[in-house]
Amino acid sequence: MNEVWIYTLGSVFIVSLISLLGAITIVIKQKTIKHFLIFLVSFAAGAMLGDVFLHMLPEMAQEGALNLKSSFLILVGIGIFFILEKIIHWRHCHLTATKEHTHPLAFMNLVGDATHNFIDGILIAGSYMLSFPIGIATTIAVILHEIPQEMGDFGVLLHSGMKPKKALMLNFLSALTAVLGALFILLIGEKIDVTGVIVPITIGGFLYIANADLIPELHKETKVSHSLIQLLTFSIGVAIMFSMLFLPFHGHSHEDEHLEGENIEYLE
Repeated sequence: MNEVWIYTLGSVFIVSLISLLGAITIVIKQKTIKHFLIFLVSFAAGAMLGDVFLHMLPEMAQEGALNLKSSFLILVGIGIFFILEKIIHWRHCHLTATKEHTHPLAFMNLVGDATHNFIDGILIAGSYMLSFPIGIATTIAVILHEIPQEMGDFGVLLHSGMKPKKALMLNFLSALTAVLGALFILLIGEKIDVTGVIVPITIGGFLYIANADLIPELHKETKVSHSLIQLLTFSIGVAIMFSMLFLPFHGHSHEDEHLEGENIEYLE
């Protein structure tokens, strides 16, 4: 279990550091960033859906946890993200600020970002508690999603009148709530059914982010050549998740490791 703590906390800290990438928006032209980010958004959408359909759902099926309860909890996960956006009037923003792309107030953006990152920490911790490969896959999917989001959030803070240093610091502090979310699950993890509760909610969250936030952004680009590149990067995101199926010990859960340890002790 100590390994789960190390991998989880290491992963969420790396995810938190992604918030510092917003600083590059100061030195790179907005048009260049917009073109780069839209392809990263499609990449993230492919990775998230790939994680859901190639890792999480098969793992639940293998554990015999696919049932009416899990279907309901997937809907709960979708509902949680929908309600969060409605309550705090904040949307996961994946493109930099423009006159045509209106952002909410900086304070609400920070509150929303902190809440979202807290949930990211929960999702990553729950995934590592299920198995190491799924934890890695979920971390990669979250990172790909966080890069455009954090760059967009940093842009919101700058456009609200904040100085770059203050905006960078506040954005990083809001990102660190991912660590709190991870600690929350790690501390209560033994009291809850990870496969039966956390994973379905994770699936719902990923489905919501990919289909309600990321893919609609892609439809704003209608140029054929750009649309084809989006399809390519989306496919690459799925392909990366597929390639992870061939990692050693894929699908080998921490519960299996515990049982094997008990068997070895019994044989001795």
